Amino acid sequence: MSDAVQGVYDKSPTIALEERPVWSGMDEIAGRLSEAIGEQRTSDDSLTVVCEAYPGVDDDALLELFSGLGADTLIDTRDLFPSEDELTARMRPFLTEDRVFGRMCYGTISDFMDGDALGRARAIVADATGLTVVCGFGASLVAKGDMTCQVDITRWEIQLRYRDGMPNYHCLNGSEDPLRKIKRGYFVEWRLADKLKSALLGSVDWYIDATRRDQWSMVEGGTLRYALDEAACRPFRTVPYFDPGVWGGQWMRRVCGLDADAANYAWSFDGVPEENEICFDFGGSLLHVPAMNLTLAKPLELLGEEVFARFGAEFPIRFDFLDTMGGQNLSLQVHPTSEYIHRQFGMAYTQDESYYILDAGDDACVYLGLREGIDPGEMVDALRRANSGGEPFDAERYVNVFPAHQHDHFLIPAGTVHCSGRNAMVLEISATPYIFTFKLWDWGRVGLDGRPRPVHIDHGSRVIRWGRTTSWVRENLVNRATPVDEPCGADLVESTGLHELEFIETRRYTMTGPSRHNTEGTLNVLNLVSGKGALITSPGNEFPPFKIHYAETFIVPASVGPYVIEPEVQGEEVMVIKAYVRHMDA
Repeated sequence: MSDAVQGVYDKSPTIALEERPVWSGMDEIAGRLSEAIGEQRTSDDSLTVVCEAYPGVDDDALLELFSGLGADTLIDTRDLFPSEDELTARMRPFLTEDRVFGRMCYGTISDFMDGDALGRARAIVADATGLTVVCGFGASLVAKGDMTCQVDITRWEIQLRYRDGMPNYHCLNGSEDPLRKIKRGYFVEWRLADKLKSALLGSVDWYIDATRRDQWSMVEGGTLRYALDEAACRPFRTVPYFDPGVWGGQWMRRVCGLDADAANYAWSFDGVPEENEICFDFGGSLLHVPAMNLTLAKPLELLGEEVFARFGAEFPIRFDFLDTMGGQNLSLQVHPTSEYIHRQFGMAYTQDESYYILDAGDDACVYLGLREGIDPGEMVDALRRANSGGEPFDAERYVNVFPAHQHDHFLIPAGTVHCSGRNAMVLEISATPYIFTFKLWDWGRVGLDGRPRPVHIDHGSRVIRWGRTTSWVRENLVNRATPVDEPCGADLVESTGLHELEFIETRRYTMTGPSRHNTEGTLNVLNLVSGKGALITSPGNEFPPFKIHYAETFIVPASVGPYVIEPEVQGEEVMVIKAYVRHMDA
């Protein structure tokens, strides 16, 4: 194991912006909203306030906030949905009976509301006088509103609340398996809510961050749009999160300065807008915003024309950490092929990925591809017996095991059986649909919650590419780093993948001085994989200098164009890995 840089990693990155008002706490928010309502109406005027809320926001706290504003008419959108049983029945085609996987819902929230109740609410608002407030999930379908608010929360915080017993929207399923609640959110609720939110972000009057349960914050809609505009034209980091796991290790605790009392840390998502948040610093006042909002509001600036045309308002690249240093093997797994994920789950693209070895112990390894001459039926039967409580699955009999060293790069196109072994620190570079992992064998473990971890042999056996055996894997997927003639000023430029079957290109830059880069109109995602620190600057001073520390992931929006990476201390060697979507004509 290398001497990784300790205690420098920034766990709470911010984007520093000019000072603007941020109202924090319910009293300040209520006071400012009351003032705004008074500024917009006289005593005789009617005014309708529409407050759209993401499912997972504390609806009771929201109702308490707006009921205190002296509304003459108050509509709680929870009353506009059918019973829990009926709502679940309408969602059934997307939920399935599986514990983890459903089907993507491409409908709208009106498909799941009570049409009669919605019609009555619209009529009430149309006839109302005085102050009318409509608040909750789907509020923007009831009325256009003279004043609009968006109350928001990150998906990661929603998942934490599911674990703590929060039910799904308009449900009483608080004690249900958190994986099933996440499934309902991922496949249905969040998809509907993102459509509503994307329609509002460009015009909303007030934006309320409700991610922190005890400290809601609010800004004017113009302030939110200013912040998103700034983020879309400069390098930035999202706020990472860290999570324990049954196989988790100890590397991130040491290098990222995490809680010494936690048993382990298995995951970190750093640079995943669907999950992470962006923290804006308005002269000392902070606002936390789901990073997904940047993708929804500024897709062309963030992703670029070609990526947007190909994926829509979806951030297609994910960087995350998998820490097994002092831990255990990951589950043996496989990801669905593009055809299977589309046919079975309604997803447009699949989870091709790779393991970049950020650090490794002497015995670190990666399980990758199948051994020559194995019989598929025999292997599947052995998996079924093992997962039914029989003899443990002999992974090394069927799956290749390759030693893993620092800065190795293993490519894992969909359909390839794989997992990281213990004592490896993996920077996982992949396409974004992270939920679609078919576990084949989990070494007989249960999860941290004491429940068996889900295994999907039926799905997995249908997508395994049985021809990816030892010789093919060694030639195509293991350490294919090749020098590239890219005259950028770096001492060495290498293409490390991904495989030709995957849409992500990765390049590694080793430098002791400035290195010139250009987004060329497409999103760049990078990580400093070696060296204490680096500085990212704009040749034309288009954005403030941006400092990066070891192991930090950062995003460079497509709109940035040219930028320079150089060591924090000139002459000291640093190394970055960059990922971007290959051009369609490449």
